[in-house]
Amino acid sequence: MRRLLVLLLVVATTLTLPAVRAGARGGEALRPAYPPTRVHDVVEHLHGVDVHDPYRWLEDGAAPEVQQWAKDQNDFARRRLDALPGRDWLAKRLHDVSYVDSVGVPRREGNRLFYLHRKADQEKAVLYWRSGTNGVDHVLVDPGALSTAAVPVSLGEWIPSHDGRKLLYSLHENNADEATLLVKDVATGKDRAVDRITGLRSASPAWDAAGDGFYYTWMPNDPNLSPADRAARAEIRFHLLGADPAHDKALRPAVGDPNEYVGASASRDGHWLFAFVGTFARNDVYYKDLRLRNAPWRTLVAGVAANFSVEAWKDRFYIRTDDGASRYRVLRADPSVPERSRWKEIVPEAADAVLQDASVIGGRLALTYLRNAATELEIRALDGRPLRTVKLPGIGSSSGLVGTPDRHEAFYDFSSFTQPPEIWRTSVAGGGARLWAEKKVPIDPKPYVVEQAFYPSKDGTKIPMFLVHRKDAPKNGSTPFLLWGYGGFNLSWPPEFWAQLYPWLEAGGGYALANIRGGGEYGEDWHKAGELGKKQNVFDDFIAAGEYLVKEGWTKPERLAIQGGSNGGLLVGAVLTQRPDLFKAVICEVPLLDMVRYHRFGNGPAWVSEYGSADNEADFRWLYAYSPYHHVRAGIAYPAVLMASSDSDDRVDPLHARKMTAALQAASTGGPVLLRIEAHAGHGGAGQVSSAVAEDVDLDAFLFDQLGMRPPA
Repeated sequence: MRRLLVLLLVVATTLTLPAVRAGARGGEALRPAYPPTRVHDVVEHLHGVDVHDPYRWLEDGAAPEVQQWAKDQNDFARRRLDALPGRDWLAKRLHDVSYVDSVGVPRREGNRLFYLHRKADQEKAVLYWRSGTNGVDHVLVDPGALSTAAVPVSLGEWIPSHDGRKLLYSLHENNADEATLLVKDVATGKDRAVDRITGLRSASPAWDAAGDGFYYTWMPNDPNLSPADRAARAEIRFHLLGADPAHDKALRPAVGDPNEYVGASASRDGHWLFAFVGTFARNDVYYKDLRLRNAPWRTLVAGVAANFSVEAWKDRFYIRTDDGASRYRVLRADPSVPERSRWKEIVPEAADAVLQDASVIGGRLALTYLRNAATELEIRALDGRPLRTVKLPGIGSSSGLVGTPDRHEAFYDFSSFTQPPEIWRTSVAGGGARLWAEKKVPIDPKPYVVEQAFYPSKDGTKIPMFLVHRKDAPKNGSTPFLLWGYGGFNLSWPPEFWAQLYPWLEAGGGYALANIRGGGEYGEDWHKAGELGKKQNVFDDFIAAGEYLVKEGWTKPERLAIQGGSNGGLLVGAVLTQRPDLFKAVICEVPLLDMVRYHRFGNGPAWVSEYGSADNEADFRWLYAYSPYHHVRAGIAYPAVLMASSDSDDRVDPLHARKMTAALQAASTGGPVLLRIEAHAGHGGAGQVSSAVAEDVDLDAFLFDQLGMRPPA
């Protein structure tokens, strides 16, 4: 492996962009007088290529100069966004559809039901419990009450013990990934002071059977360690309630590799402990019998290029895997003879659907399938025999059945583009279903229709895409369309309800969701067709989606916008640089954009299995070939860009948004390039309704202005 070598600092100047006339599509445009940005070009000779990095100084978010630059950029964006027309209508309409009663899918443990409920006047959902099914509600965790204006707090994981008497939960300041793990006595509502563990990320806690302790993934809480060093030292520990967490015993040592994650789970009966070690592309599974004193770890599967999830019930392991089945299958294993050759297939791979989840509920297998990007639910016996399907209210999305292996009761949710979320209660033994809760949103879906189209990508692959628009929308290119995509990490995007879409639709807009490669809509082969050296397929699929919308007469480039966040931010950033002529406006949220250096920051090392690493010459070739930051060219009329970043994002470092903003502002002769920075917010935003509404107002007003839209009369 060739090491990276900094050869030369070639220039250090300050660049101020005056307001000048520059050619743009549709006529002359006045380029804004952006805040000054210093250029200090660093050139690295990487694998025989000179790689320029004129804004590397913007990587250091703690530097006073960078903080001042970011403030100036946000202030500049704020002035532009606040002056846009249509904001009053958008603010009222988005407020109306966002501030509504919302209930999450409940979990039952013991005789208690646990669930999230955000009342219409609340900023954050509150965790409640009640006895039985119709008992009195009790507040358990209210993150709003724990928050201050300076330090907002969000609720992360919450896991009741099997008897329902205790609660494991995590709190996140500024909605960042960094978390504190706590334990609460449910009856009293009081936290156990000694059982508080700080400095965790992705702890994946799991109760032991008795509820007197839990397993979790620990990492050192040392500010002097880099995120990669902390991740490399992650290990599985056990915490006994009442003991000092500093003395928690390590049950499995760190693997020493920041590219791999470690996690644990325990069987409900307390017989088995599992350790998972792997990447986003594959994982190994180890297990031990907790009934035996000093039992050794045994290998269930290791060294196989596939994904494995395991649930134990009555001393049999139920394994969902894509090993030998791109769309996943279920096998059953006897832990006394764990060799893969002895596993028995009980649910074969489906011919035309992806098995997204398999769990044991009420002594049966509860299966969640995705067929053409829409959800189907099925119940089978533990030997794999089909019993029945769970009838959903329509074609849409469900997160699957929620229940426990020893109870027949289960809950599930359902929504679609035109159906607000509902929660249903059923019995896996007796069937039937009863509506348990529904979200009532002040929208009228009747004027709109949902279609699913299949269009050819550059290489001829058929790509599915959902379209939402007025039933009477003309196909003459006049409809403003927003195209959304993600395309990565085997994540699927089914047709689920999004209340904030309705103001857009009511103003005459159309919406398109492209289920491009890199996702999981058609199994692991679909994912692999859009990762590593095949990542360009993802961008080609998305470009082809835009071309299809134009070709079919739904819209035209002057009325077409694209939006994506995180890996989807990389998507729209790449497409922005590859086809600037196809789009009028771009919303790029919490993105990865410098793909030569992404693995050096935040959670970057964990994504090498998805993207590759520029430390490797072969990987560098494809990363550099599409890295958006490195493909900004001077004198190009790029679409208008609203870059949305968060100041406390500890997953994808905000440096990507800063560097790309600087590059585009210096180079583009097209629309404005604005950097909006959300305060007290992590990768998923600020975690409260008011902040989400304020951001949606900015994003929609920006698109309204660029696409020539107005509020409805």
